[in-house]
Amino acid sequence: MHMIIKRLTKWLVRFICIFLPEEKAHQLERWRRGREEYWKYQRCQYIFASYGKSGRTWVRVMISRYYQLVYKLPDNILMGFDNYTKLNSDIPRIFFTHDNYLRRYTGNVDSKADFYDKKTVLLVRNPIDVAVSQFHQWKYRMRPEKKSMNNYPEHDADISVYDFVKHEGQGLGHIIDFMNAWARELPKIKDLLVVRYEDLRASPETEMARIVTFLGMEPNPEYLRDTAEFASVENLRKKEQENYFWRSGSRVQAKDVNDPNTYKVRKAKVGGYMDYFDDDQVAELTAMVDSRLMPAFGYTRAEQQES
Repeated sequence: MHMIIKRLTKWLVRFICIFLPEEKAHQLERWRRGREEYWKYQRCQYIFASYGKSGRTWVRVMISRYYQLVYKLPDNILMGFDNYTKLNSDIPRIFFTHDNYLRRYTGNVDSKADFYDKKTVLLVRNPIDVAVSQFHQWKYRMRPEKKSMNNYPEHDADISVYDFVKHEGQGLGHIIDFMNAWARELPKIKDLLVVRYEDLRASPETEMARIVTFLGMEPNPEYLRDTAEFASVENLRKKEQENYFWRSGSRVQAKDVNDPNTYKVRKAKVGGYMDYFDDDQVAELTAMVDSRLMPAFGYTRAEQQES
């Protein structure tokens, strides 16, 4: 019944939006998405929160793989919200969110009150890497209506990676503000696990063991090795090329198999942002992180020098 209501609401909102001014239409669509997220929020056992392009899909693949091994599930179906729970009731409902539409729907825009009493995994990544990855998502994969609704540069804008990263709407400054909002609220979240993308890349089995434990399972070394191999960049890029996860929609599906930039799994490189900027630009963006990002996640030079 929920799926029927969800689809009817989606098409009704889209129909109404035809007759509304653009900003009103965007507000209504954000409300619809927030309402759907809130429905999941009320029913989930765990939340995975992150800014877009912080490794959420990769983590979703790894979690899916681990549950597949534990519960003998098909390996070409990714975890959604409750599809695994329907296959085995011992598997919890996990809500993956970018903490965008939900907070606007609940009204908790300036706090993380929605997460205080929820078991939450926060995925973080170097904000400059996030910004560069966002550029490729915007340029090669994102739908035009989503760009407009979420204050990205215009659909056909001819801008460089640097100009995108400096964009006020969805550039580096916006990403830092998102991370700071979480940093201020970390002590208030009762059951929290912070996972850094860089640590997951460096030690996937170790970090996955932390996630598995947080999810209430006993880490199995054999399953952890299998999960790390299955979710390796090379293997996932190959599976994306084959459309291996076709039963899970376009989540891990290249827009154009002949264009590497359109892949969901692109470079997955730690510090890859340095390939796109000259030395002065790298220094400018690094200084921006140092001056504006709160010392909570290990991405400022002061934190790195202390460690």
